[in-house]
Amino acid sequence: MLTQDQVVQFQEDGFLLFEELINGDRLARYVEIFDELVERGRGLQEPASHFSLELETDGSPIPGLLHKVQGVCVVAPRILELASEPAILDRVSALLGPDLDVFGTKFFPKLPGGGTSTHWHQDNYYFGTTSERVVSCGCYLEAANPDNGCLRVVPGSHRSRRIVEHRQKQGMHGSWTDVDEAAAVDIAVPGGSVVLFSANLLHGTNDNRSNRSRYSTAWHYIPGDLALERFPRAGYEDRHNVLGG
Repeated sequence: MLTQDQVVQFQEDGFLLFEELINGDRLARYVEIFDELVERGRGLQEPASHFSLELETDGSPIPGLLHKVQGVCVVAPRILELASEPAILDRVSALLGPDLDVFGTKFFPKLPGGGTSTHWHQDNYYFGTTSERVVSCGCYLEAANPDNGCLRVVPGSHRSRRIVEHRQKQGMHGSWTDVDEAAAVDIAVPGGSVVLFSANLLHGTNDNRSNRSRYSTAWHYIPGDLALERFPRAGYEDRHNVLGG
């Protein structure tokens, strides 16, 4: 559950941080699963279904350097247990209600020496909506700080519900935008921490320039009755009911 102060903070700032929410043997078990996915990535010379590789500046893939597993709960169904952790769902349901789906599940290993995840963007840009009923979730399986590319946010940037212009750039995955860096805040966290944030919030990360990885997942919770044209409850393989239904 959330306190009333936490609900107000989410409405005002657009995010909530819960340090070391997942810990002990459960955290270690999830990390082992992600280690297996990274090992699979090392064997790739080219991108494969669900698996993308980091890019050279000319846009060509870097063999063996995993960038992302898209649809990680489809590739490794055991990870749906992480998306269904009661400690997470108790907090999300306080924002969205008792009938919850999760969709768009991703794993970013952010490997040493330049691993990337996402630069400045808004999740709802990709979803074709400005709905406030989409709550994004980042689970940080390993400690994250500015050196290895922790989450960065622009507090309050969700309140206008306006999707800003995004663009693509050669040598980078996805579509990104620019922000006033003076308004940005680094969210450094210990391993096992969870961040919930509005899908309208401007957020991103820097690249990993350290000698250690920064395993994280990203996915999005919505009420079961929210009809997203691109992600229908029936027929989209990476939308899963995790509470109620």
